[in-house]
Amino acid sequence: MRYFLLIFGLTILGVMLIAGKRGDISRRPPLEVFPDMDRMPKLRPQTRADFFTDGMSSRLPVAGTVARGSAWQDAPVNTGKQPGTTNWVEVIPVAVNEQLMKRGQERYTVYCLVCHGAAGDGKGITGKYGMVAMANFHDPRLVKMADGEIFNAITFGKNLMGPYGGQIPIEDRWAIIAYVRALQRSRLATLDDVPADHRDALRRAMPPPAPATNAPAARPQ
Repeated sequence: MRYFLLIFGLTILGVMLIAGKRGDISRRPPLEVFPDMDRMPKLRPQTRADFFTDGMSSRLPVAGTVARGSAWQDAPVNTGKQPGTTNWVEVIPVAVNEQLMKRGQERYTVYCLVCHGAAGDGKGITGKYGMVAMANFHDPRLVKMADGEIFNAITFGKNLMGPYGGQIPIEDRWAIIAYVRALQRSRLATLDDVPADHRDALRRAMPPPAPATNAPAARPQ
């Protein structure tokens, strides 16, 4: 029993020596058992720093950095939303031209074709490796979807699709959307969508209609 009391008393004394003196004023440096980055090296702004090749401690913002609350966040081209609202923009807020379409086709081939397929029908090569439910851009729901919502899906991802905002620049996202709309037109367009001066040539190139299958069979002779 006395050994127990001796050990107990020494334990209390040790705890008091280590923790009981915290907060006392002393001219001597404190004993830091766990510094926990209290002595972390740092650089003061506007001073010289030999660590960097230009000798400056203050660094320029990273390229593409945007200040919170700036007008950048209200521009439809950057968010896909109408300014000051949560509503999607219905139409691409950039000029659609041949250059944009070519860029969209190139970027679609790099980032989208593997899952959504060359025709945009969701039959990419990933379907052969067990990935299912790839979006079919010819689905009426996606055909009617606002361009801003598609932009948001590319940026932040949706369902099984991960976000591509970090890989695809804003301009290329809109280019991809323009190309996706072209893929949809390739299947859903009507003759009225063709310019009038090209309709006659298209009619001549179209195959003749298939014969009716409900015609009466010929009588045997």
